Amino acid sequence: MAFRGWKRLLLLGRQNTFAKAWRSRRGVPSLHWKRCCHWSAGKPLDPEVRAFLEENTEVTSSGHLTPEIRLRLLTPRCKFWKEKPDLWPYGDPFWAIYWPGGQALSRYILDNPRVVKGRSVLDLGSGCGATAIAAVMSGASQVLANDIDPIAGVAMILNCELNHLNPFPITIKNIINSEAGNWDLIVLGDMFYDEQLADSLHHWLKKCIRIQQTEVLIGDPGRHQFLSHSIRSQLHKVIEYSLPEYTRQENNGLTSSIVWSYQPSNSLENS
Repeated sequence: MAFRGWKRLLLLGRQNTFAKAWRSRRGVPSLHWKRCCHWSAGKPLDPEVRAFLEENTEVTSSGHLTPEIRLRLLTPRCKFWKEKPDLWPYGDPFWAIYWPGGQALSRYILDNPRVVKGRSVLDLGSGCGATAIAAVMSGASQVLANDIDPIAGVAMILNCELNHLNPFPITIKNIINSEAGNWDLIVLGDMFYDEQLADSLHHWLKKCIRIQQTEVLIGDPGRHQFLSHSIRSQLHKVIEYSLPEYTRQENNGLTSSIVWSYQPSNSLENS
C-alpha cells in the first residue's frame, strides 16, 4: 500500500486510535516509547532515531503555505511513500504530514508577528513543529511545543536545526485536562477529528481562558467533525487561506484552511 493510501487511513480511521491516546492521561501512543525515546530537552538525540528520520524523510518547503519554513516530511520521493505502513517502526507518523490547519496558523503568525511578539505561546499537538517555529521566528518570548508522540519531539528538533533555530522546549505528554498553564496564547491545528477529544479540548481551552485569560487560535480546514461540534458556535473567523495545489491533492481536495479565534461566551463563568 502506498503512503497515499496510508495517509487516507490516517485521515479516516487510524486517528481513532490516536485520539484514544490523547484522551488518556498517560497519552503514550506507541509501544516503541522505551526503545526509541531516550531523549529529553538539552540532551543529544537518539542517534538511531535521528538517522532513521533523516534517511526516510525529505527536507521540503514547497507545496505549503509557508515556504519560509523548511521541514522534514514524508513525500512521494520517500521510501515509505510506497512501503507498507506496518514497516514504519515508530507508530503512525502524524507529525510527518503538514496538515492544513497547522499551515494556516503558521502562515497567519508569520504574516502577523504582533500576535505572538513578546508573548508566551503553547503549541498544542505540535506535530512537525511548524507553528511553534513560526512563533519563534515572529518574536514570541517563550514557546512550548506539546505532542504525545516522542518521535514528533525528535522531528521538531531536526526541524529547528533546518531553520537555524535553537530548539524550543518540548513536552511529550497529554496536557489536556491538566491545570491551566499561564500562557498568553494557545495555538492548535487539526485536532478536532474525534468527538470525545473535541469535547475535552473544548472544556480545557475554556478553563484556560477563564482562569488565565489565555487567547486561543484554532486552525482547521473545515472538516465535518470540527464544523459539527458545539465549539463552532463560539468561534470567530480570523482569516481564510486558499491551499496550494499540492496540499489540496494530499487532503482529499480540501481547498482552504481557516484560522479561528475561540471566544466562549461563558468564559467568565465557572465550568
